[in-house]
Amino acid sequence: MTRRTRTAHLAVYDTYADWETGHTTAHLAQNGFTVRTVGPTTAPVTSMGGLSVRPDLALAELRPEDSALLILPGASLWDSGDALAPFARTARAFLDAGVPVAAICGATAGLAREGLLDERAHTSAVSFYLAATGYAGGAHYTDADAVTDGDLITAGPTEPVAFAREVFARLGVYDEKKLDAWFRLFHDSDASAYEVLQG
Repeated sequence: MTRRTRTAHLAVYDTYADWETGHTTAHLAQNGFTVRTVGPTTAPVTSMGGLSVRPDLALAELRPEDSALLILPGASLWDSGDALAPFARTARAFLDAGVPVAAICGATAGLAREGLLDERAHTSAVSFYLAATGYAGGAHYTDADAVTDGDLITAGPTEPVAFAREVFARLGVYDEKKLDAWFRLFHDSDASAYEVLQG
């Protein structure tokens, strides 16, 4: 972790998929990061699971230099209009500033529409989901659980654990041995990995 700040920002907006980023935020918080939520405004939003969240700050207040990571969860709103387009534009500003962005599920479509996947290796739910956005990055689509290309991390909706693994690797949260153990424990239910994590 070379950045001075250890604050990760989790985007929250109505219909966001609350289960997709739980592993990521919980284990960042347990390893010395502060997780702050950022919404369209500071008015409460409601997740897909019915949880009400009052964002810590509004998107207009968010600056890349104050962040170690921007996390974009999926949401029904990514596929029903342009309401979340400002979050994709913010992702562009983060990537331009060299600050990592991690997008999962529908958020990958938002990044595709913004042109951020045209030249970067990436993944999503399925290739034709992104193709429907009309983006130009189909040749860079990778059929994998999660993909990291420089400062961009992408994953499909069924891979919250692989998504978290890629975030931890990019931010240097765990060394290679512990990262492998963490993934085996939470993805494969390998109880023997617990001892490695505690070591």
